Amino acid sequence: MKVEEIGVEQASSGLDAFYVIDVRSREEFDGPLGHVPGSRCVPLEDLEQASGTLPTDGPILIACRSGRRSAIACERLDALTPARAVNLAGGMIAWNEAGLPTEGSAAAPPQD
Repeated sequence: MKVEEIGVEQASSGLDAFYVIDVRSREEFDGPLGHVPGSRCVPLEDLEQASGTLPTDGPILIACRSGRRSAIACERLDALTPARAVNLAGGMIAWNEAGLPTEGSAAAPPQD
C-alpha cells in the first residue's frame, strides 16, 4: 500500500483540517527542530497503544524528523484505525527549511 503524502507548504496552509501527531521521541519533539504548532507527541513505539485515543472523524497528519518514521506510522495506523493517515513529506527538516512556524526549541529566540 502506498502511503499518502502531503508537502509542507500544503500541510501548513491546511493545518486546521488535520489532527497532527509527531512520532519522534519526546526529546526530539522538544528539540532543535521544534514541532508543528498544535501537534501531539506520540512516539512511534507508543503508536499502537495510543491509536485508540486518536480521532477517526478526520485526517491525521503524521510528522517526524525526515518523513521516514512518519511513513511507517501511516502504514501502522492504516491497519489500526479507520482514520486517514497522511505523511508529512520531508518531515520537520523540510518544515524548517520552508521557514514555517514551529513550537518548541526552533521557535525559541536566539540566545545573545
